[in-house]
Amino acid sequence: MKVWFSAKRAAFLLGAAAVFLACLLAVRTSGAYAVFFGGTVRSLPIYSVGRTEKKIAITFDCAWGTEHTDGILSALQAANAPATFFMVQFWTEKYPDYVRKIDEAGMEIGTHSATHSYMSRQTEAEIERELSSSAAAITAVTGKPVDLFRAPYGDYDDLLVDTAKAMGFYTIQWDVDSLDWKDLSATDIALRIVNNVREGSVILCHNNGLHTAEALPMVLSTLQNRGYTFVTVGELIYRDNYTIDATGRQLQSEET
Repeated sequence: MKVWFSAKRAAFLLGAAAVFLACLLAVRTSGAYAVFFGGTVRSLPIYSVGRTEKKIAITFDCAWGTEHTDGILSALQAANAPATFFMVQFWTEKYPDYVRKIDEAGMEIGTHSATHSYMSRQTEAEIERELSSSAAAITAVTGKPVDLFRAPYGDYDDLLVDTAKAMGFYTIQWDVDSLDWKDLSATDIALRIVNNVREGSVILCHNNGLHTAEALPMVLSTLQNRGYTFVTVGELIYRDNYTIDATGRQLQSEET
């Protein structure tokens, strides 16, 4: 009886450990790993937004080249789908005509930093310089203020998120990754997006992905046919009275 009890207890403990490991792995892949690992709580950017209506945002990071940007804009305009472009300062300064073209097409623009560095390695003063100078470069072209920020490489820490917030920036991550920078085929890009979108999703793409422009008509038409409406990130997020859960999903708080 004692041997049976020990074996039963060992099996139970082994099963519990397996469940815990599976949960840990699931949390790690969702982005919540950064919140709970080590028993600490971290400041999180906005990965997605808790919405009951089927609103989503598609975003494009601009850091290298412009060869496919016209095709992206044409596809967005043909589908009447606004988008948000996050621009690095050196890209903004090298291609002001494209900054202007994107703005005049009715798209939203946020900063993607000044130097495209790993900003979790920077001091508070360095972060402040990156954000202020890159936002100013965009404003110099468009005449519009900038309050959205995406960290290069999706790399962040508490200091970065908290400093950006103190400066009036909403730090935006994503919950749907097209992986278009890997030069996937247009079909593979489209399938990655349409199979993972939900209400309030933020989709990550790049303005110079090799097959991004080709994939967009499939993405936009498929999701619109499913009842989704594309909005800019600025329209998708809550500006105040919100919380961010362990997965980075922004939720509207009840007003007090």
